[in-house]
Amino acid sequence: MSKQKLELTWIGKDKRPKLEPRILLEDPALSYHAKHRVSDNDSFDNRLIFGDNLLALKALEQAFSGKVKCVFIDPPYNTGSAFTHYDDGLEHSIWLGLMRDRLEIIRRLLSEDGSLWITIDDNEAHYLKVLCDEVFGRGNFVSSAIWEKKYSPQGNAQWLSDSHDFVLVYAKQKLIWMPNLLPRTDEMDGRYKNLDDDPRGPWKAVDATISLSGGQRGAQFARTGTSPNLYELTTPSGRKLWPAKGRCWYYTPDRMQEAIADNRIWFGESGNNVPAVKRFLSEVKQGVSAKTIWFRNEVGDNQEAKQEALAFNDVSVFSTPKPERLIERVLTLATNPGDLVLDSFAGSGTTGAVAHKMGRRWIMVELGEHCHTHIIPRLKKVIDGDDQGGISKAVNWQGGGGFRYYRLAPTLIVNDRWGNPVINPEYNAAQLAEALAKLEGFSYAPSETRWWQHGHSSERDFIYVTTQNLSADQLQALSDEVALSPDPSPGCGGGGNTLLVCCSAFHGVSSVQAAERWPNLTLKKIPKMVLARCEWGHDDYSLNVANLPMVQPDPAEPAVSQGRRTKTDGRIADLFGDGEEA
Repeated sequence: MSKQKLELTWIGKDKRPKLEPRILLEDPALSYHAKHRVSDNDSFDNRLIFGDNLLALKALEQAFSGKVKCVFIDPPYNTGSAFTHYDDGLEHSIWLGLMRDRLEIIRRLLSEDGSLWITIDDNEAHYLKVLCDEVFGRGNFVSSAIWEKKYSPQGNAQWLSDSHDFVLVYAKQKLIWMPNLLPRTDEMDGRYKNLDDDPRGPWKAVDATISLSGGQRGAQFARTGTSPNLYELTTPSGRKLWPAKGRCWYYTPDRMQEAIADNRIWFGESGNNVPAVKRFLSEVKQGVSAKTIWFRNEVGDNQEAKQEALAFNDVSVFSTPKPERLIERVLTLATNPGDLVLDSFAGSGTTGAVAHKMGRRWIMVELGEHCHTHIIPRLKKVIDGDDQGGISKAVNWQGGGGFRYYRLAPTLIVNDRWGNPVINPEYNAAQLAEALAKLEGFSYAPSETRWWQHGHSSERDFIYVTTQNLSADQLQALSDEVALSPDPSPGCGGGGNTLLVCCSAFHGVSSVQAAERWPNLTLKKIPKMVLARCEWGHDDYSLNVANLPMVQPDPAEPAVSQGRRTKTDGRIADLFGDGEEA
């Protein structure tokens, strides 16, 4: 029987947006950098992007695909509650579509050894798990950690008091991704003592027996009733010992005697105790594997996060911040200094602040106005070294580095007064060239010596953008110059270059004639060349329920039924037609 791929299904799953890959426009007035270097590892090219996060992810895709080591996102939980800084009440099917579109781009942005970490609660965690299985592949699921976000039980809880969130973890390629170890704590090292003044240093006594039922040893014992690790052992005091029932010694007889001779077996000060293996602190791993339960005393909780948020905005406190220690845990496991971290639901900016302090490069995306009221003030304090809260003291943060602030460019195509699609007049020549290069799959890189080279897709393939109407003579001169231009590859002559020409129009020759006459040129007219590519003029893919119109009551519907219809019901009807159920 053939295996069938199991997929999560929801109303409207097949509806996919035709995203416009917009360019990013830096606003130097809102970018911010330290006035001097603090260390050689200071990072100044971090990016804070203001705009819809789905469009922003699309804008990043060309330049950053395969380059992001870690993505941490804290998306709206779809709880039905209206938060101060965003609407968190999206209908279930729409929420899944919203997440699917973002996860697919996130996967492309991740490096092959990268990982995705998502905080989520019970409302959507299990649906999100299946959705991530579909996007990333079930085999790339790593774990579902539990974060203790609250300590005290809620007095107004109707059923069980909610005290945890999940952290879903996926690898881009699980076979090559490995988490880092967590640093050892003083408490862990304090368990090691040196009761016998061993020159190898502190040690800890561990059980000298192991199970007799597991692995090949267990299989042999079940088959024969014997095991080389099952024997009588004599202590230095002369006491005869056998392992407890169902267990055997850790070592075979010969290896046990070697360990005793090497003073690696501890029988107690009197030499009469049950033996224990001495595990030396100097020989253990310089770190510990992370567990899947993260307690608040280890990574902080909601209350700690709100206290941290008060330090940079005590007027409008962000509703759902995450503690810096939680993000530190994620970045410790998933990244190393210099790695690139992305958070496309930036919220109050915790991810960027923590990544900055830990020496990671970062990109954050946020559409809400708290990008300006919360994130920028927070990052300025971090960069200036004035933020000594959160993890600052633990990492000895002194400030430094900076970030560049970007806005998403407006839509490229708008309608003129007669309803005809035209290039947005807000675009200047350089912005138009960059936008069309991105739409055509070229890297925007204007040449200082070749006036016709605005970008490239390879060492020989270039793009030229102009709003002029080009004549046959102009095209001939352009073709000649492209042909005569030396090839950038060492040891190669000219004549191998090709040029995509994007112009308003060309006259004096047909398209067929142009292709025959100038084989090194490809001619396309703007804006016609891109009209069918994207959903132009769509600036908000957040699909907030509050922004949708109320459905008009159906006169044929019973009044009682009409009374139960909600704004969300109307939205489903508008999107999927009458008769569909959410």
